Amino acid sequence: MLAQVQVADAGLPLPNAAATGDELFRLGLLYSTGQGGAPLDYVSAHMLFNLAAMRGSTEAKVYRKELSEEMASAEVAEAQRQAREWLAHG
Repeated sequence: MLAQVQVADAGLPLPNAAATGDELFRLGLLYSTGQGGAPLDYVSAHMLFNLAAMRGSTEAKVYRKELSEEMASAEVAEAQRQAREWLAHG
């Protein structure tokens, strides 16, 4: 299992509430690959792909599904919780 780092603690800023699906998708890619200064963090990547999918990114839906197959159910649940929290505070 991968070490998990919350998006807010990773050194990259949380996306703001006005972020587009494409912007959220691109940030999710960084976390899913560990590139661009982001740690490799599947929970944060799934959260971002989930938010991007909600904002219309069809690519994010595909990546979210593929990523969830590599994650434990508890990790997926945590990613979903973080997405709900972001939506509530965004």
